[in-house]
Amino acid sequence: MKKEKIMGTKKWIYWVSIGIVLIVIYKFLDNFSGIGKWLANLFYILMPFVIGIILAYVLYLPSKKIENLFKKKTKLKHTRGLSIAIVYALAIAAISIIIKFIIPVLFGSIEDLVSNIQSYYNAISADEINFDIAPWIQNNILKPIVEYIQKINFEEMFTPEKIKTYIDSAFGAVKSIVNIFIAIVCSIYILAQRESIVEFINKFAKSVMKDSGYRKFNKYFTSGNEIFVNFISSQVIDAFVVAAVTSIAMSIIGVKYSLLLGVFIGISNLIPYFGAIVGVAISIIITLLTGGWKQALIMAIVVIILQQIDANIINPRITSSRLKISPLLVIFAVTVGGAYFGVIGMFIAVPIITLIKLVIEDFINVRLKDKEVAKNVNVIENENNIKNIEDNIEN
Repeated sequence: MKKEKIMGTKKWIYWVSIGIVLIVIYKFLDNFSGIGKWLANLFYILMPFVIGIILAYVLYLPSKKIENLFKKKTKLKHTRGLSIAIVYALAIAAISIIIKFIIPVLFGSIEDLVSNIQSYYNAISADEINFDIAPWIQNNILKPIVEYIQKINFEEMFTPEKIKTYIDSAFGAVKSIVNIFIAIVCSIYILAQRESIVEFINKFAKSVMKDSGYRKFNKYFTSGNEIFVNFISSQVIDAFVVAAVTSIAMSIIGVKYSLLLGVFIGISNLIPYFGAIVGVAISIIITLLTGGWKQALIMAIVVIILQQIDANIINPRITSSRLKISPLLVIFAVTVGGAYFGVIGMFIAVPIITLIKLVIEDFINVRLKDKEVAKNVNVIENENNIKNIEDNIEN
């Protein structure tokens, strides 16, 4: 009687718990817009810390290299603080140079391109397409492109008000000086105390997990951290290298707006797989309009060669460990990440999918190993059974 009562009580608690969970899920879905606004507001509040973490990831590799260099070449005790100060000084100097010298040139190029787009179109329509290029290319490739470009109202897209809107949208999360300051301070503390932060996370995980779960967590946490550090840092550094090399190469060729196009290709290169294709394609179209098809062809060949050199030589040297992931998986990750989280999603989708791939591969290997062990056990048991039968027959 006591056992049935206890069992009845347990069932009652179980069904009440299920009911409460279902009510909570229903209310969550019923008030999804309100919860969505609350989550968006929370994300906005935490944005300085997110930016700080990203800054720490970007500056980790150069900071670590400078720190190791100081440890080898000097007898200084506080090498970490000095390395962080040098990295931030270099970053501030680079940003200052960009703002003072490069940004004005970029905006000047954009303004000049917008104001002369119609004359470029008329020139290439009258001269290049009609006389120098085969009719099939004219009708099926170039003409539709320039007609589409002609329909775009570039003046409305690049008015000072629109440009200000683009900048405000891009830096909306960190537009206040306080948020920027918090992000920088957060990144400095992460770089300075990275070992203690990792140690705390490991201790906490070890205290709440079983040994087997902790070993898995430690493995994936370490692997994930290495993947994100190597990928994000290398992509940002590589983007600067690609922008500089491409701008110089196009300047030598005589491409108009070479700095603008080089920077655009470098920024596009941050997005895996799709970014380089889109950046180069748009740059070819602009060069076609401003310099004709011969210059566009030469530029395309040079830039594609540079992209191949970057993909096979420069980027692997910048990245200490290459991500072993198929192009199909990259396309899938970038597509899904972009659809749900925009440009940032396209950027971080590849390291995330790489970590997920690592977890799935480990799961598959463990399952196959367990099946192989079970199969060997069954074989041994069958052999033992056969041997026992043979011994019984002999007896």
